Amino acid sequence: MAGNKDRQRRIARERYLRQQELRRAKRQVVRKRSLIGLSIVATAGLIAGLLLAFLPSGTHKTNASATRSPTPTASATPSASTVAEPAHHCTYTAVAAGAPVAKKESLPPATPDYAGNYTATIKTNQGDISFSLLNSKATCTVNSFVHLAQAGYFNNTQCHRMVTTGIYVLQCGDALAKAGATLTCPSSPKPGDPGTGTPGYQFASENLTGARYTTGTVAMANAGGATNGSQFFIVYRDSTTLPANYTPFATVSSGLNIVQNVAKGGFSCQSAAGDGVPKEKVIIDSVTINKT
Repeated sequence: MAGNKDRQRRIARERYLRQQELRRAKRQVVRKRSLIGLSIVATAGLIAGLLLAFLPSGTHKTNASATRSPTPTASATPSASTVAEPAHHCTYTAVAAGAPVAKKESLPPATPDYAGNYTATIKTNQGDISFSLLNSKATCTVNSFVHLAQAGYFNNTQCHRMVTTGIYVLQCGDALAKAGATLTCPSSPKPGDPGTGTPGYQFASENLTGARYTTGTVAMANAGGATNGSQFFIVYRDSTTLPANYTPFATVSSGLNIVQNVAKGGFSCQSAAGDGVPKEKVIIDSVTINKT
């Protein structure tokens, strides 16, 4: 009899722990979607920041093989990389159980090519946008972006979010935002909505010391801490109120006018003033990486 009671108590305890883990994962996802960083800066009653979600992790997100994804650790992960750049080793960890995975991708290699020079060409329905990747300053972030691009992770997705108040960015990289979808602007996004997706892994931020989000900067969207994934944003106009919480990993070398013209086109819907889905769709057909 005592043995049965002990077993029932153990089962109840395990069920409680699973429920708590799922609740934590859902809270993190909703926070991510609200995030990229809408660091809310009030100036004369005006919100001058905007939280861009990664989510993903990062989310970053970018969303093959489940066998390569490690079990998340309960230990705290630093919000930014403390290793000297260029990094010679990178750590990527699985997202929490219950977090939405837009399209599960294998982990990037732990040993990056830190000496390589990379450029990326994003072929969109609006024209080509080219990046110069900052491999010597954000090695692990570039390593992840190159890995996802070469896996075709970003193909047939659309840039799901634009912000035109306080900060000026176009956010892309979530495989939940499928190219053919008509995106909506829910006031309370749920896990699985565009903007909450991840590639199944996340990693720490880099290159934050003195980070500034001037016109042409490309940076990772995240939900705080080490939650970078696949989602990134392009700054099409100086965004000086954005805090140094988002890894700058590239600069636009050509095609910035495409993003600026999309911003001028306004929104198809808005979840908040100056924050919503661009009316002019930006569909990513492919991302080509060139290494020298």
